[in-house]
Amino acid sequence: MVMSKISVGILGATGSVGQKFIELLQNHPDFEITALAASSRSAGKTYQDAVNWFMATPIPEHVRNMKVSTCEPNLDCKIVFSGLDASVAGEIETAFAKAGYIVVSNSRNHRFDADVPLIVPEINPEQLSLTKKQAYGKGCIITNPNCSTIGLVMALKPLLDNFGLESVNVVTLQALSGAGYPGISSLDIIDNVLPYIKNEEEKMETEPYKILGTKDFKISATCNRVAVIDGHTECVAVKLKNKARKEDIIKAWQEFRGKPQELNLPTAPLKPIHYFSEDNFPQPKLHRNLDKGMAVSIGRLRPCPILDYKFTILSHNTIRGAAGGAILNAELFINKIS
Repeated sequence: MVMSKISVGILGATGSVGQKFIELLQNHPDFEITALAASSRSAGKTYQDAVNWFMATPIPEHVRNMKVSTCEPNLDCKIVFSGLDASVAGEIETAFAKAGYIVVSNSRNHRFDADVPLIVPEINPEQLSLTKKQAYGKGCIITNPNCSTIGLVMALKPLLDNFGLESVNVVTLQALSGAGYPGISSLDIIDNVLPYIKNEEEKMETEPYKILGTKDFKISATCNRVAVIDGHTECVAVKLKNKARKEDIIKAWQEFRGKPQELNLPTAPLKPIHYFSEDNFPQPKLHRNLDKGMAVSIGRLRPCPILDYKFTILSHNTIRGAAGGAILNAELFINKIS
């Protein structure tokens, strides 16, 4: 017996995250794109005429001639993936949830609503139960965190569980694709580093607490934009509650698994964390696409003269940190309710 796929729509389908949703959902075993929505200037056009497509792969044939709708809750689908800009996402996502849609959002607007889960599936799948407290009837809203937060909490979770955490300092080197398209002017970023990304440090200093379920440690974040296309690098130093040997930390990372691996979800990486012993790894060019772009790479674990240990993280910001992470959230959600 062949089971039919679940119909899904993309809100903000012409934007950078919307395009990544479309690229990643191509040939998905559980989801089929049946609706595309964007701003009024795109509505009524075919997708190929409305979009400035800049993915490395061609526009999938099944969406090329699909008509683009406005972002109103009359789309022919059950789930909507939201890649909307935060300036408009809040009200639109609420309207869709009230109309009975399952809204899986990459936007920040609802992340700190008390009844909205902020999910990294390997870390806090139990938080999906919050959707039962939402006043949307059959609809609900599920969010994923900021792209730089996801790589950080994936590295911190095994440390928190095995050794405890007292403080975390993180300095990010964030890719250009995180700024959307057309993004930052070449005159601003070539031969330069931008030492400020609006709201980014605040997100990194607050979102981990909701995801990890504790505020029992301090986080200090400094965020920079660098001339890398994809892949956020993070330099992290931690103070642990309990002493740990280097080999114990590496083992904790290498053995870390979660519900997506247990359930063998389609978008899940086989190994959420890959540790590299080479001194010059991880690197965005070499490791950002590891394990479907959904794995987090870690390297350079060494003693820290101020805290206890320091290390380097790399994660793909538009796959694991955005569209891919949201798709994995949806896979987990349908598995839990089926």
